Amino acid sequence: MSRRIDRFKEQLARALDDNLHTRQWHNIVDWLIIAMILISTAEIFLSTLDLAPEVRRILWIVDIVCLVFFLIEVTARIWVAPLVDPKYSGWKGRLKYCFSFHGFVDVISTYPFFLGFFLPLPFQTLRLLRLTRVMRVMRLSRYSRGFSLFTNAMREKRHELLVSLQFLVIITIILSFLLYFFEHDAQPEVYDSGFASVMWSFAQYIGDPGGFADTPPVTFWGRAIACIVGLLGIAIVAVPAGIIGAGFTDALEQDRHKVDIKDNLAKIHAVFERKLDRPTGYQIVLPFRTVIDIQARMNLTQPDIVEAVGTDLSLRLINLASTIPMRLNPVDRLAVELVHINRSYGCCIDRGASVTIISPSGVIDPCTSIFFYYVAMIGGFNWISREVGDRAPYRSWYVMPPGEKEPELMEYIADLTRLLDRPDAWGVICNISSGALEPEYDTQIHVSLGGPKGDTELKEHPLVADLTTFSRFYDMLSAEMLAKFGYHTDLQKYHNGSPNLLVRKIPLCRPADFMVLRIEWHATLWAETRMVFARELARVISLTLAGKEPQEVAQMKIKDIGFSGYPA
Repeated sequence: MSRRIDRFKEQLARALDDNLHTRQWHNIVDWLIIAMILISTAEIFLSTLDLAPEVRRILWIVDIVCLVFFLIEVTARIWVAPLVDPKYSGWKGRLKYCFSFHGFVDVISTYPFFLGFFLPLPFQTLRLLRLTRVMRVMRLSRYSRGFSLFTNAMREKRHELLVSLQFLVIITIILSFLLYFFEHDAQPEVYDSGFASVMWSFAQYIGDPGGFADTPPVTFWGRAIACIVGLLGIAIVAVPAGIIGAGFTDALEQDRHKVDIKDNLAKIHAVFERKLDRPTGYQIVLPFRTVIDIQARMNLTQPDIVEAVGTDLSLRLINLASTIPMRLNPVDRLAVELVHINRSYGCCIDRGASVTIISPSGVIDPCTSIFFYYVAMIGGFNWISREVGDRAPYRSWYVMPPGEKEPELMEYIADLTRLLDRPDAWGVICNISSGALEPEYDTQIHVSLGGPKGDTELKEHPLVADLTTFSRFYDMLSAEMLAKFGYHTDLQKYHNGSPNLLVRKIPLCRPADFMVLRIEWHATLWAETRMVFARELARVISLTLAGKEPQEVAQMKIKDIGFSGYPA
């Protein structure tokens, strides 16, 4: 049920993306919203006319229909806001969305009207609440490219506008006091204070609505200052207009640049079309594409690729040299990696399984997440990975980070708790070994139960209580991987457990068993049999920890681009 709801939310988020150039039924939703805004606006203005009771009843029905429609639409926008932008995750994030420009216009033009049904408000207050409906016309701005460009121009030039305004105000105040000094003796009843001269000067700028400028200066210097104030009156319009005009030009350039970046991103994503892995028959997303390869295939320059990748969380630049042991003298090779993102921290897929594959370091270890992602998919396991965050200085979520807990970590812990707080739960924490910053080992697969390095006895350790199930897993893993791939397995021979392991800090209502699984980079990335290895690893985990044979994943036989269409 939860997966069905998640899919529905994703479809709803796409339908409410304010993009008038998406799939047909998504466009129908957008145009329906625009039509309802226009109908509601027309109804508000028609209701101000002297109309027959029958017509007013029709307008009242239209008003009620619009109110119900916008109530559903705005509530749906708040509900799916985290899928539109991860920063709106959680109730605090949704509250933040409600105070964004478009969110605030949505809320203020919809919800206040319903206060009259629950609170005994005065008539004038009710009229004011009805007037908030007029703000619905501002909702058209989310579909208007021109409005977006204007707001971008104002935002980009706000500092210049503020400086120019400050300068003009200061000069006007100085001139106003000079005006008082020269005119006070000549017209004491008019310029009786500095405040009067300041009001006279600023009245020139706004068309003198209060009649302050009906008494012009009569002295020579007073008239000279009045001329300067007049020139400033031109400047107070011309200078901001020039700044905004320049900002609008810059915004147009930036908009064109964003379009170019979007086109380049589409080209880069297209490069990650699924390829046939012949040993397994799976259509898989390749773990990386080199920058040279993308340049050759899509006729993009390296700066174009780097800039585009920097704007998309699902893409990241990697150095393939970090995946190769130092003794092989790896050469720096810049590549692009595609990852699956559906959370503020990375990815979470709940398949309702008792086994959860955990990748706490995917954001920093190139091409590791995609291998373990496929292990989880083939085995039908839950999957959670950290794919978003600072890469230098790097703080791994393998252990609990010290200090204040950021919202992304809190969401990660909440999802991890939900996946592991179920009967017979197992968490398999997946990491990598034998890269450029690590020594090479005589074993390729390293298993840890949280005990000290060198304690290779099969006994109870901090992470596991069900030793019978683990022994079955470890024996089968050791035998199968050696027989089929020549990979040797060790138990806590080279790696320590950590008392600060994050999974030991999460609040579970029932106990869960964990293990740490480290695999050398060559086996997960460079070996031709890596997908066969992923399939066999998933099979061993499923048979021993879940007690069943994994099902065939039909979607992995379908040709597509990226992670589109893969089961959640």
